Amino acid sequence: QVQLVESGGGLVQAGGSLRLSCAASGRIFSINAMGWYRQSPGKQRELVATITSGGRTNYGDSVKGRFTISRDNTKNTMYLQMDSLKPEDTAVYYCHIDAYRLDYWGQGTQVTVSS
Repeated sequence: QVQLVESGGGLVQAGGSLRLSCAASGRIFSINAMGWYRQSPGKQRELVATITSGGRTNYGDSVKGRFTISRDNTKNTMYLQMDSLKPEDTAVYYCHIDAYRLDYWGQGTQVTVSS
């Protein structure tokens, strides 16, 4: 049973920073990419950032230059460093693993940015 557990969300003022973590447990045979997505009320889930097994990163346009995705393969953990946060970054952030034929999602962690 694969589990993804996010942590690090919370309330922060605009301009502040947060660091999200996603810890993966269980057997995952092969990972294509890991990533973060977010969803605000009334909006579709959107890409925040992804990182491939080879370390190549990709960011959503709205977070480029402010967010940084990274992973520690020894700990099966992925991170999202979020700087210069804006009120429009408020959302539930979800951790995702693309294991080719399988997808895994975390339960989400709330990030709220006050103005």
